[in-house]
Formats: sequence, structure tokens, C-alpha cells
Amino acid sequence: MEIGGGLPVAGQESAPGAASPASGRQPLGPSRKGAKDMVIERFEQKFIIHPRLVPQIRHYMEPFVVPDPNGKGDIPEYITTTLQLDRPTMDLALAKERKSYARFKLRIRTYGTDSNPRNPVFFELKRKVGVVIIKSRARMSRAQYGPTVVPHPETAPMLKSPKENNNLIEFCRIANTIGARPKMLIRYTRESYFGANDDYARITFDRRICYRPTRVWDLPDERVASPKFWRPMDTQTGLRRPFPGFIFELKAMRDTPTWMMELVRRFNLNNTGFCKYAVAWRLETLFRGYTYADGSENTTLTPNWI
Repeated sequence: MEIGGGLPVAGQESAPGAASPASGRQPLGPSRKGAKDMVIERFEQKFIIHPRLVPQIRHYMEPFVVPDPNGKGDIPEYITTTLQLDRPTMDLALAKERKSYARFKLRIRTYGTDSNPRNPVFFELKRKVGVVIIKSRARMSRAQYGPTVVPHPETAPMLKSPKENNNLIEFCRIANTIGARPKMLIRYTRESYFGANDDYARITFDRRICYRPTRVWDLPDERVASPKFWRPMDTQTGLRRPFPGFIFELKAMRDTPTWMMELVRRFNLNNTGFCKYAVAWRLETLFRGYTYADGSENTTLTPNWI
């Protein structure tokens, strides 16, 4: 059976393997075209895989991919941190559980753990309609970012292009219309690859996935880089699996590469539809008992983490 632009769904994970792809093999292929596009329409498939399976998948896909140039090390990795916005009633977090056909997320994203003022901050509006993902983003420097940007977009700086300015205005418009404010920080280490000869193909492994509740617009920096400041969510309880695992994700346009479809078949992978934000909210309500009543926040159980 094929869904999501040709990505097939099969059975259970298979077992162990070996070697990892070396970095710097060949120049970046056509898959990099559009990597900086501000609006991307694509299909995504997510799988929860056992850590023992990761080396085997790396070995299989080595001829078809190149490392993401933003990654560091022989295994190209970087840290991603996302500030999730939501309504007081947490409708965006609960949309997946409610099986909403059309849903969206409002998120503010950074990469790395430092607060270099030149580093970018991305405002992302990610929509999902059926199996199609439509993502728009706007970028500003960390020095330009502040707690008034979303609540008062008239104070926001001018960005580099009209498209990014429009995307930022739309992000702020939606956030203010629904009363969205900071709710959760999500952080993970991402291993990332591009398709070497594809118009658009992305392959990622996410690990060390963790979260922390927040009620402020501040973005975390190196002072809270230690895992002790975060709550893990790639555990057996978080993943609902008998093992802690990786989130493996394939992203492509409608013309999904054949090698990507074969990868899913060969390793007998099962699509999970894993949503980090929804899982963070589930774990927080499960272990911390943090609740909402009558559409308003129960501040007696709402810690201010930052």
C-alpha cells in the first residue's frame, strides 16, 4: 500500500546492522534546490525505529544521499529547538488526537545551543491537509528577535524579502487571532541528509528528544543546554514502544524517489505519524497533572521554567 506521495507502509521494524555513511563524499545534489524556499509543499512519513537498526539504514542509503552541510561531524548532526505556540485550550496540541483532517502548528525555531546574535530564528507555520504538508517560514536574526514580535508585529523588523515579510505577518495574524502564546519547548539532536540526485528528498534521524513547558517568549541558550533541564520523550512511555528509539523521517514531493520507497519495504517500516509536540503534552499531563479548566489556564499547576 502506498500513501504520502508513494511512500509505502509495511510491517514491523527489522533488526541490527552496521556501518555509517562518510561525510563529504560528493557535492550537494539537486535535492538542495528549494532548501531555502520559504514555502514548501511535501509529503512526510515518520517511523519509530530501534537504535540497532540505524547503522543498517545508514549503510543502505549511502549511495543515494549526501550529508546536510549544516550538520557537524562524520555523522552530520545539529541541535534543533522549537518554541511551540498554542491556545489556552491546547487545540493545536490536541488536533492529532482529535484526528483533524486539516491542522497546523505555530512554531519558532532555532538551531544549536548558543545565543549568537547573528544566528537565525525561524517563524514557521506548518499546515497539514490530509497527507500533504505545507510549510511557510520567515527568518530574522537572534538580535532582532524579542518578546513583542508576535504579539505586536508592527514592531517587527523588516526582513530580507517581501515573501518573508508576508510569511511573518501571516504567522503573527494567525497567532493573535486564536490567542496563541508560548506553551512548550521541544529539543532534539537531528542527523540529516539530502537526496544526492533528487529534486527534493530529505532523510532525518532524531534522537535525544526532550521538552520543557514554558510561558514566556525567551529562547533557550547554552545555559540550559544540559539534559538535566529537559524532560525526555524518546522513552518507552513517550514512544509507546518496549524500547527507547529514534524518530526516522522521510520527506519528498509527489515523485518520491524509488530508493526511498525501497528503503521502507526492505526494512519493513511502519508509519507512526509521531508528533513531538503532542507527545510532550501527553507526557506533561500524564506525569505533572497539569490541567485546564473552563477554557482557561490552571496557573496553580503551570510552572514557569524560564
